Amino acid sequence: MQKIIGVTELQRRFRSVLDEVVQQHTPYVLARGSRPEAVLIAYDDYVRLQKLDQDIRDRFERTLAQLSEQNAAYSDEEIAADVAAAVEEVAREMSAGARR
Repeated sequence: MQKIIGVTELQRRFRSVLDEVVQQHTPYVLARGSRPEAVLIAYDDYVRLQKLDQDIRDRFERTLAQLSEQNAAYSDEEIAADVAAAVEEVAREMSAGARR
């Protein structure tokens, strides 16, 4: 569970806070006044989050490339017509739902 600590308090308790972050993997939200400004986490948690972030970016890029490849055969006009038909269908459904 995360904890919130003010910057001044962190300065007074830095060693014990750092020990808690490293040994117990307790994240600390660092606040200046009442505004959160940073987070102190264990290095291995940081590395894990960085890897997760990169994995998500890689997956997004692969998905985008697949969609681009699949949609390459459609013209802009075909896409515009499909979007217009979808908008009309949603409008009809909303109108029918409002009458019920």
